[in-house]
Amino acid sequence: MRKLECALALFSLLVLAACNGQPGKPGSGSGSGGEEPQALLKASPSGDEAPAQTRSFPTLTVPSIYGEGSDEAKDYVLEHYWDAFFKGDGKTGPDTVLGIADGNVEQALANYIQILATVKSMATPDDMEPLKKAQNSVKRFFRKLEARQKADTTALTYLRLTEIVARYLYDPNSPMRDEDLYLPFVEAMADSPCTRDDLRTACRHELQMCRTNPFGSKAPDFSFSRIDGSKGRLYGVKAEYTMLFFSNPGCESCKEIIRDVMSRDYVESYIASGRLAIVNIYVDEEINAWRDYHHNYPSSWINGYDYTFSLRDSWKYDIRAIPSLYLLDSGKRVLMKDAPTEKVLSFLDNI
Repeated sequence: MRKLECALALFSLLVLAACNGQPGKPGSGSGSGGEEPQALLKASPSGDEAPAQTRSFPTLTVPSIYGEGSDEAKDYVLEHYWDAFFKGDGKTGPDTVLGIADGNVEQALANYIQILATVKSMATPDDMEPLKKAQNSVKRFFRKLEARQKADTTALTYLRLTEIVARYLYDPNSPMRDEDLYLPFVEAMADSPCTRDDLRTACRHELQMCRTNPFGSKAPDFSFSRIDGSKGRLYGVKAEYTMLFFSNPGCESCKEIIRDVMSRDYVESYIASGRLAIVNIYVDEEINAWRDYHHNYPSSWINGYDYTFSLRDSWKYDIRAIPSLYLLDSGKRVLMKDAPTEKVLSFLDNI
């Protein structure tokens, strides 16, 4: 219940910020467990740096008939967040989108994604409705963007916004990436007449990746070998939650994840009690390098390598970059896929 209560409280704060036209405060995190949203991914003019001719992102006003913090008010924000923006008559140029500075548009998008992520965080594999609600909001967002582009086929609005959305929701370096939220957007892009033909193939590949191991699906089973030669299988690991960690020996980002995870005081006790298992898997061919490095991994983790190379070659998992983190429930259903460390740890902080 603690996780649900935190998500509901955060949603109310984000809705209030959206209604008041207030951007999220800068911060270092981007998970769905309480961090403030932010525009992190591009150095763009914003605030005092914005060109004089640009406008602020339009304020959303929720009708007074909806009570503050009510479900109806939250649904209104999800449905109408982008309305005034797409009705604007400003131009899209090198540093602006519909007359609004890039930085302001990215901040508004970051706030919107945080709202979507908070809605999604209320979903479970047994109750997918919150995720569907978030995805339906993304579909409406895309339809508004597409309609605006069709109204002025010479504008660059569609190209600019689709690039920004992909960078935030799909780029493996984005701290706000979420393929479940990107799925309805790229699905629409793949079929839209507004998508350039030279980009359509990439959209279809991204769509295929987003459809691999979505939220609530059963993670594919696989075999692995431990340092002593004994064999194991993912589905042979019994725990309330399984953190699946695809890593490489010596990888600096992998080291950071290990430090971040082990900095949580509860991790060792969760592992000992069977509440959490961490399965750390190497998927490439330099097995001797993995053996030489093996002593650097926490001994309480399940550390192994894919001796069949099926993970690397079969596309059972969408491993677009190393490191990659998945979080699974007790039935090995996907709760998070290729997730930022902060999101995984935020979830575990609140179970």
